[in-house]
Amino acid sequence: MASVLAYVPVVNRFINNNNSSRSIDLPPVEVHNVETAPEKRPRTLKHLLRANHVNHSIIYHNLQFDNHMAHILCSAYLLGASDAQLHKIYDVEAEELEPWKPSPAEVTRDDWREFLGDKRYQRAFVDFFEDALAMRHHYDWKKVVEEYMFGGKEPLVNCLIGGLGHPLIHLGYAYEMDNKEVGMEALGLTATQYNFFHKYTDDPSYTRPSSIRLSSPVALLTKMADDKRLGDLFEEPGFNNLGPLFEDHEDLVMEYWNSWSLDDPKKQFEESQEAAVSLLVATVPPGTHSYNFFIVHLLTTSHAVRILLPVIPTKFHISLVRQWWLLTVAVYAILKCPKIDPDYIKPSDVAGKQWNYVEDKALNGPYSTDAHFVKAVRAMKEAARTWGDVHEHYLAAAVRFVDDFAGWTH
Repeated sequence: MASVLAYVPVVNRFINNNNSSRSIDLPPVEVHNVETAPEKRPRTLKHLLRANHVNHSIIYHNLQFDNHMAHILCSAYLLGASDAQLHKIYDVEAEELEPWKPSPAEVTRDDWREFLGDKRYQRAFVDFFEDALAMRHHYDWKKVVEEYMFGGKEPLVNCLIGGLGHPLIHLGYAYEMDNKEVGMEALGLTATQYNFFHKYTDDPSYTRPSSIRLSSPVALLTKMADDKRLGDLFEEPGFNNLGPLFEDHEDLVMEYWNSWSLDDPKKQFEESQEAAVSLLVATVPPGTHSYNFFIVHLLTTSHAVRILLPVIPTKFHISLVRQWWLLTVAVYAILKCPKIDPDYIKPSDVAGKQWNYVEDKALNGPYSTDAHFVKAVRAMKEAARTWGDVHEHYLAAAVRFVDDFAGWTH
């Protein structure tokens, strides 16, 4: 065993030794706390987030779908939505949501981990975290997150990619808006979406040498697309392939998960954000408008990672980015690795359009109440702000997306 551990990549040694030199140093994004703002627009967002928290469960439709209300409200608000537009979004989104239902029992400090991953306990988990907020943490929601998300032997942060990354996305919005309701919902989602993904970060034996070592996520995805082993795994692309992928082909997933060489973590995180945009936009053959519902989650989870890196303990930086990469490898594989066309996003096609054009499409276009559409626009805009967009690659991708989008494919 010792000889094997001697070759474990430095990424894994970082995770175990809490080496802060392996942190990803990014400036925090602007925080938009609307709790005490006197103006009507932020007050409206505050009231709508609270109404959603009180009235609607975080998981619905036979415990299969996630409540995206906070995601689209916050994204639209940050893109400049008026109070009237926020109310419209709320009304449309609320039509398909469901009221809370009682859980089979309460969860307590003695047994809460026993119910992880059981969606029937969503109400009980939110109550549990809110009790901690009121009784032990003096209404400081970040203290509750610190205790349960980052504390313990197997911290919840190591399974933020459960449920297609919705807990990760939700936590990102909680920090970006400094909102306790969204924070408690994020904890509830993490607890109820907790699944087998946690073991790949919690158990260091899964981080091991790979025969492939590349620093570029796009290069690795291209290699996956050319790998006949992956091409022959499934007859049809689809989310139902996720279970069989890990049950029957875990070694192949691990080969690609461990193949990303994070020698320059900040630079490679930047490249991962570029890859997330390319996956959404540059995998769409011209004229097909086939923007994939599952791939968009790779972009919105990447956005959440960018929000969280400056505010979470540094010892989780690399492992959180690697969680995103594990989700990316898995989603790309189950969709049969659609080719990324590097020439599909052309800055020359922007034709004078700027971000105000993109924002207008997101807020006033026919898909202004589509949560994933609006979130994707916001994610691309924030990536451009984070890294700069001298060559207008992000802008070109966003323009292409809003002009070409005609709904989601599954």
